[in-house]
Amino acid sequence: MTEVAGEPRSALSIPEGVAYLNTAYLGPLPRTAVEAGWCALDRKAQPWLTVVDDFFLPTEQFRSAVADLLVADADGVAVTPAVSYGVSSFAANVGLAPGSVVLVPGDEFPSGLLPWRARAAHAGAEVIEVGPDGFDRTGPMLAAIDRLGDRVALVSAPPGHWTDGTRFDLVALGTAARRVGAALVVDVSQALGAEPFSVAEVQPDLVVGVLYKWLLGPPSMAFAWFAPAWRDGEPLEQSWMGRAGADDFAGLTAPSDRYRDGARRFDAGQSGHLGQMPVALASLRLVTEWDPARTAVHSRSLTDRIAAGAADLGFAIAPTAARSPHLIGLGLADTGLEPAALAAHLADDRVHVSVRGTSVRVSAHRFNDDGDVERLLASLARAVGR
Repeated sequence: MTEVAGEPRSALSIPEGVAYLNTAYLGPLPRTAVEAGWCALDRKAQPWLTVVDDFFLPTEQFRSAVADLLVADADGVAVTPAVSYGVSSFAANVGLAPGSVVLVPGDEFPSGLLPWRARAAHAGAEVIEVGPDGFDRTGPMLAAIDRLGDRVALVSAPPGHWTDGTRFDLVALGTAARRVGAALVVDVSQALGAEPFSVAEVQPDLVVGVLYKWLLGPPSMAFAWFAPAWRDGEPLEQSWMGRAGADDFAGLTAPSDRYRDGARRFDAGQSGHLGQMPVALASLRLVTEWDPARTAVHSRSLTDRIAAGAADLGFAIAPTAARSPHLIGLGLADTGLEPAALAAHLADDRVHVSVRGTSVRVSAHRFNDDGDVERLLASLARAVGR
């Protein structure tokens, strides 16, 4: 039985006195997901209980659950093992002309950068990393689109930067990209489940994300949503599960030349995930029940308190409008502290955060509470000698 949204911390196995403000690194598995995992392993120990539908029906439930969170159609969802897989699948179908440009944020996560570097090198195109102007991430990217015009073939951006949560205006970037005929790729790994997202509003060509962060799911499971115009592309793999009639095991001696409908052709091999899929579905149910809109309001109340308290201690903090509701970076330049040393000090106080780039990254999910904030601020105060 899933815990009600009013008792979010009880859904997880976080001990009293531990401030886990690090979902941006790894989301904790809910108790219901752990139970589902044990049940899946036990079922695998008795393989005669597994039937053909077990390879396909849970996967369709997964597509629907992800699509609901994206406000998108389930036919567009492919089951992948990682963001890099989804981006690479899309990149293989993007026609980059010699001299064309792919725009990505400065200090982008490698999964959203390396596939484009490889594709651009093969096509004679160029990848340009666009850094921020202070805390402004969107303005420089819009300026680059205006400057380069129809040389821009693709724009890649997340809702918030993975190192510090500074925001991107995806609607504005999508509008600018379409104006010059460019595609828009959005990585929601550090957003989906923690705040609302709408494919209908953003109008991306590709959305990718992982489960093991804000969706509180297992590792090695991810997704990619392909816009309708891209669903006839060539997949990276020629998996038997991606072909029409794959559920007829007796007929696999003569596999179909046709792919399954929608983006299912882009599924990675063994997308049924007999051991992992029940875990993923349990996590998705809980995050959906919590409601990302309500989670964002709750997390904003915590990160606003963190921002105010950390600023009083001398940390550099982005203004509210430039910050994600659930993810905040603490700039250390004016404190004289070293990021790694500060993170170690916090961990000694049972406060868990990450160092990414030059920021100490603090993240708050629905299960975090005022006690976590108080423990963090008290530890920061000791670190700066207050």
